[in-house]
Amino acid sequence: MPAPDTAASAPAAEIAAGQDLIYGGRFEAAELFFARLAARHPQDPAGPALEASALIWWGTARQDDGFAEDSIDALLAEAAARARRAADGAASDTARVTALFWLGTATGYRARQAELHGHYWGAARDARRMRAALRGALALDSTCVDCELGLAVYDYALARAGVLARLVARLIGLGGGNAPLALARLRRVSRDGTLARLEAQWVYANALVRESASDAGLREEGLRIVGDLAARFPDNPVFRRFLDSGARAP
Repeated sequence: MPAPDTAASAPAAEIAAGQDLIYGGRFEAAELFFARLAARHPQDPAGPALEASALIWWGTARQDDGFAEDSIDALLAEAAARARRAADGAASDTARVTALFWLGTATGYRARQAELHGHYWGAARDARRMRAALRGALALDSTCVDCELGLAVYDYALARAGVLARLVARLIGLGGGNAPLALARLRRVSRDGTLARLEAQWVYANALVRESASDAGLREEGLRIVGDLAARFPDNPVFRRFLDSGARAP
């Protein structure tokens, strides 16, 4: 096994290859890929963050909200800790932006997990941490399109949250969200993002279908986007299930 590289970040090409395993429905292979990446680059938050992502997608495919819950929590805690250390020790704005992006990614996933299990206070706290990290990254580099994904999810989730989640969000100072702004941001990342582009396409499509009560064309656009993803990644059961449910909808 290669010795850990304590100085270098994981190469972008390797990250992209592992993401293709996730979107291709090879969740177990993706988890192993990113576990090995995290071991080879023990200071880089990308490995544990994306290993957690692989498990989240795997659980979604199984329709099991509790799947690998403890492992996901541990991986996201490790990713966040690595990202904070990288941001604090960054030698350049570019390095700091990258670290803040991964901090936002890890805390955003953590907020998603907490909300999924009804832990609204924890979700709100992590959403606030995500927002701070990604706003900080954009303040240093306004061209960080990938950084807009987490902020878009934040705005959309708050705009469409249930009564209790909205109450907690307001009590903790998160505001009320903005669905039109969120959709515009999701559209931009789904078109112009790099690491977050495919994730943004998936989230954007889901949001469009949810918004389609007021505009049937939005549902058609959402199904088209997922159809394109399914054509590229035909073995991903999450995409197939989405299309099947959309085809049955009136």
